[in-house]
Amino acid sequence: MKQIPTTQAVGHVLCHDLTQIIPGVYKGARFRKGHVVTEEDVPVLLSMGKEHLYVWELEPGMLHEDEAAARMVRLCRGPGMAESEVREGKIELRAEYDGLFRVDTERLNAVNAIDELMIATRRGNTAVKVGDKLCGTRVIPLVIRAEKLLAAEAAAGERPLLELLPYRLKTAALVTTGSEVAKGLIEDHFTPVLTEKLAAFGIGVIHNSRPGDAPEAVRAAIEEARSLKPDLILCTGGMSVDPDDNTPGAIKATGARIVSYGAPVLPGAMLLLGYYEDRTPILGLPGCVMYAKATVFDLILPRIAAGVELTKGDFVQMGEGGLCLGCPECRYPICPFGG
Repeated sequence: MKQIPTTQAVGHVLCHDLTQIIPGVYKGARFRKGHVVTEEDVPVLLSMGKEHLYVWELEPGMLHEDEAAARMVRLCRGPGMAESEVREGKIELRAEYDGLFRVDTERLNAVNAIDELMIATRRGNTAVKVGDKLCGTRVIPLVIRAEKLLAAEAAAGERPLLELLPYRLKTAALVTTGSEVAKGLIEDHFTPVLTEKLAAFGIGVIHNSRPGDAPEAVRAAIEEARSLKPDLILCTGGMSVDPDDNTPGAIKATGARIVSYGAPVLPGAMLLLGYYEDRTPILGLPGCVMYAKATVFDLILPRIAAGVELTKGDFVQMGEGGLCLGCPECRYPICPFGG
């Protein structure tokens, strides 16, 4: 930082905001910290009484914060992301369509481990809507050594750190178990809940059966659903370890490869996820999905809707943040659940 005459400041970077006062008209920052002085600025600065300025001198090998931010955002931006204008060395990305937002955490951490620069994102593996903010990038000082950016680019690699996947699945078939539902003794409350949750991701219900509890009947209902070739099959109820809960066994009997029966998430510990050879996912949903606003099903549905195939490892990682706090007023997803 140094003080120089305003008439010699063209091309230099301001070190602080400069306030302009026009009595009865305006009072505010006319020039912001980080602004690069231009020829046109000099008369205005002189009219403000600024005959000398404190500036950073851009030496060889140094980058202005705006230029550095532009390089930082290129490390993040993937398809479907709109870039904001640079402001005070900060650029943001927003979603151009609804989809699943994903972050390469390991590479992001490697970039953020480098001093004097940063990338802040929203939580990965979450659903976003068009216009939602995805990340913000900036450098900390007004000017930064180019070697810092080169290190960040090397740590990030050639692929974008962020990904926005559009939802791919369009149809679902439901198998609602329970003899009390099949006989009409109680109303089916599961189907309306699932229909609404699926619709939020553009998935429509094309089939719904109520086979009761018998293992062979449930298996046959699943096979019937498969014959319709839906993108997703959901089986509701009968998911606990009680002797008369036969849904997990029926799913396995249809030839599904079981990824996980059980998840370290409450509510939703008894969830089952499997896949068929054609990669069609099938889920066994515990009763909590029917009455709790947020469960493990809500945590994985965005990934399933985007066509991402989950693994056992994905479920293992859900333990931290997998406890719903049961707040009197549920504000999911604006809460720690699943974070």
